[in-house]
Amino acid sequence: MSFPYRGETKELNDETRKDAPSGAFIRLPNGVTHYELSSNPPSSKGKRLGVRLPVVLVHGFSVPYFIWDPTFHALASSGFRVLRYDLFGRGFSDRPHARYNLDLFIQQLSDLLDALNFKQINLVGLSMGGAIASGFTVRYPERVRKLVLIDPVGTHPMPLNLIYKAAILPGISELILGLAGTERMVKGVASDFFDSAHVEMFQNQYRVQMQYRGFKRAILSTLRNRAVGGFPKIYERLGKLGMPVLLFWGRNDQTLPFAQSQSILELVPRAEFHVIEDCGHIPHYEKPEALNPILIDFLKRRSV
Repeated sequence: MSFPYRGETKELNDETRKDAPSGAFIRLPNGVTHYELSSNPPSSKGKRLGVRLPVVLVHGFSVPYFIWDPTFHALASSGFRVLRYDLFGRGFSDRPHARYNLDLFIQQLSDLLDALNFKQINLVGLSMGGAIASGFTVRYPERVRKLVLIDPVGTHPMPLNLIYKAAILPGISELILGLAGTERMVKGVASDFFDSAHVEMFQNQYRVQMQYRGFKRAILSTLRNRAVGGFPKIYERLGKLGMPVLLFWGRNDQTLPFAQSQSILELVPRAEFHVIEDCGHIPHYEKPEALNPILIDFLKRRSV
């Protein structure tokens, strides 16, 4: 029997998934995944572009795929086919009873690519999604042409705020997260921003997923299974692959402090590194005008 988390009043099923504002659904071995795939854009001569590899966007710890709105549309407008999806436990994807660790999320990505018949991709990961993308890349290097990391969980664990520290205490974790965590989790999203202008709208979008049963169970399992822990071995292996890697970091990131970028650069010394000034944990969302031109140029550039 599942713990009755406050605020989780709906089941995810075919009927409630009609509330999803966009995207489609596909059944994978571990559950239904919510995803959105942009159309294959026509060339200026009306022919379909078949040269550029698809770009796959992997979100972070708790915010589902709407966090990619500016990036998804910018890449699609630039001639890329773009895929974004909700990780298990988030958004409109299933909340399977499983260990929410890096292996589960890497397997979800692999199964989704197989189901969509994507043989090789460019991969972009944000925060925990950066660790997932890096882990996928070192496990399946033949499937990734270029890797982009945005403020990723790196070689050190993500510092936890008080509510998450309390939530993983043995014996009382469900009670703390279930009864006291809802609005604190929503308010905690504000710390991802340097500029508070977009916070309220962002929080309202974030709340939607919290009404579906299994969200907090998934969040708690993610913490317990160290999916936001440090992954030095993954980055060490990534550095040895020699593939093109682009790393962004918001100068004022409070979720994953800027200083954590240094240990990644030491292990992946060939990575192209760009600092986004006056920006927090989600620079692609706060400063798309600064980040997108660099991202698009990197993806269009021929590999050396």
